[in-house]
Amino acid sequence: MAPYESDDSTTTGEVDDLSSGRRKAARYVVPVAVVGVAAATIGLVPALADSGDPDLPEITAAQLIEKIGQSDVQQLSGTVKISTDLGLPDLGGLGAGFASGAMGSGSGDGSSADPSAKLTELASGTHTLRVALDGENKQKLSLLENASEYSLIHNGKDVWGYDSKSNEVFHGTAEEAKDGQAKGGQKKEDVPATPKDFAEEALKAVDDTTSVTVDGTAQIAGRDAYRLLIKPKKSGTTVGAITVAVDARTGMPLKFTLTPSSGGAAVIDAGFTQVSFAKPAASTFDFTPPKGANVTEEDELEGRAREHGSTKSEDELRKEFDKELGGLKSEDKLGKAPEGRPEVIGEGWNSVAVFDTGGEGVPSGAEVGGDMGGFLDSLGDKVTGKFGSGTVFKTRLINALVTDDGKVYVGAVDKNALVEAADSGK
Repeated sequence: MAPYESDDSTTTGEVDDLSSGRRKAARYVVPVAVVGVAAATIGLVPALADSGDPDLPEITAAQLIEKIGQSDVQQLSGTVKISTDLGLPDLGGLGAGFASGAMGSGSGDGSSADPSAKLTELASGTHTLRVALDGENKQKLSLLENASEYSLIHNGKDVWGYDSKSNEVFHGTAEEAKDGQAKGGQKKEDVPATPKDFAEEALKAVDDTTSVTVDGTAQIAGRDAYRLLIKPKKSGTTVGAITVAVDARTGMPLKFTLTPSSGGAAVIDAGFTQVSFAKPAASTFDFTPPKGANVTEEDELEGRAREHGSTKSEDELRKEFDKELGGLKSEDKLGKAPEGRPEVIGEGWNSVAVFDTGGEGVPSGAEVGGDMGGFLDSLGDKVTGKFGSGTVFKTRLINALVTDDGKVYVGAVDKNALVEAADSGK
């Protein structure tokens, strides 16, 4: 079906409407992946549950964003397919070994049921998730594996993680939300985990550097939906386009697709294959540690971290990280950044964050020598400019330039944009 709006530009008035809509949308995040999750960016297999072009009433982009903002889905259950294609190099067994060591086996320093470690597996490969939600105090996410299952359950004050393969259990606590507001001590999910979470993040980037249109309709998981198309107006960014399929009835995003400017398969394609908005059974959120399971309390993990040199809790480290990145705004320009925050060069989708490590850059393959030297050279591209020289490390979405004098330039931009940013900083 042809787009309802084919104009690639967005007027000032529309930008104001879109900004207002996304502010309202930000109030309605659906917290399916629960307390304490620190997973990497995840996406869904392309070509999921997408069939037909239903005939729906015409709607503008501003109206569709407002519809997302008015959505207040509090109950659902469904199935999600997960896949990520960041174009990272294949490290063979090295990555698996590192992950295993980081998570531990119950007898070491960690727990395979710890959600902050377990859910990082979603950063690559293909996975199937089952999700359930009943208000802000009851959520469940299950990661289905070949012959096992990992579940993360939030029920009232309790947060449980269970790895059936190792028969290990993680237990943490959270203060219950009342009247739609989480109490001060409750942790929040830091990374998008559902199509709506991804959409909320994308809508924050809508400004005058962005084209926003309604690009026809689709049917997702058996439900009629509108397609919201978000595209950067300027070249230089690795983001080609973002498409959000919005349920025509509830206004809830059902699918989120991010395609790179370089073309090819989607980097992120997050969508439901099956979804119901009926109230899940109360028993869905019940959990009792199985007989013989090894149970690890959250404060035990924090205590072990202190024993190994860290004197700060996960909460304290998260707050420091949030302070470091929380003030990063597209309108910031090069100059002295607020204390504790990175400098920013550029605006909108072409923003580049600048960190000064105060140390040396990445050693060259020649300096290291041997097979390891060749491996290092294969990971990045050597570049030069007014700034000097450095190495660009690339994925299909986020790229980073590490200069030989220890500065790091990071953004969803291509190699040339990183070099230009480094040159402008001199």
